[in-house]
Amino acid sequence: MAGKLIKSLLAYALALNGANATQSFSNRGTTSGWDTFTHENKGTVQEVTNVVYPDVTNQGSTSLKMTQIYDPSWGGRYHSEAVRYNVYKKGETGFYGFAFRLQENWEFTPGLSFNLAQFIADFTSLGCTETYMPSTMVWLVGDQLQARVKHGDVCPTNLQLTTPFRNLATVTAGVWHRVEIQASWRSDDTGYFKLWFDGEKVSETYGIPTTVTDGRAFQFRVGLYANGWYNKGYSGNQATRQVWYDQIAAGTDFADAAPDKW
Repeated sequence: MAGKLIKSLLAYALALNGANATQSFSNRGTTSGWDTFTHENKGTVQEVTNVVYPDVTNQGSTSLKMTQIYDPSWGGRYHSEAVRYNVYKKGETGFYGFAFRLQENWEFTPGLSFNLAQFIADFTSLGCTETYMPSTMVWLVGDQLQARVKHGDVCPTNLQLTTPFRNLATVTAGVWHRVEIQASWRSDDTGYFKLWFDGEKVSETYGIPTTVTDGRAFQFRVGLYANGWYNKGYSGNQATRQVWYDQIAAGTDFADAAPDKW
């Protein structure tokens, strides 16, 4: 009798948690529904149908193809991203997820970084040397998935402090991977950060600051940012880079953001 009661209470709690979950944003690999896009110099953001995340509900038929091309005459950055405004503010907690696929012949260049997703805000009004500043980022170095959180004051930039999470997982070219993040966005030591890769939790850290002291809203951007080309210059033998994205979402529950759950 007691066992049945416990099971009933657990089922009720799970149902109640699901009922209270809120998916604040979702996109099945389309160019609609975003606030803006970045595609600097020769970069592009395209909606395509030939490479699509294998959605178990068969509701998705498109994905976003992000391309960047190295140009030795270009001195700017290399963003090709889809942008959603106002995804988090300091003091909030949320889940964020996306699926991504590297081109089949992706060259895992040792030491070269390619960013896959980031949370970023416009701090131009502060008069800093830095205008847009990212807090959390997810990127590749070689074939290793990396992430970080940032805290401290935005301006001056030497007051910005980062906590890295290195070599979280090995990424394979030509296949779809899933990333989910849960973050408690705090500027003191009460925050936490978790990251799942292909369904496995690969990072979980409590009692850390996870965002900066400024309280303005951050954007969520998914897409290819070839920051290694900007920061270190070109290396390797692959001047055209392509990444596909699908099933991008944010919400209050893991299932709101996990690409294979909604």
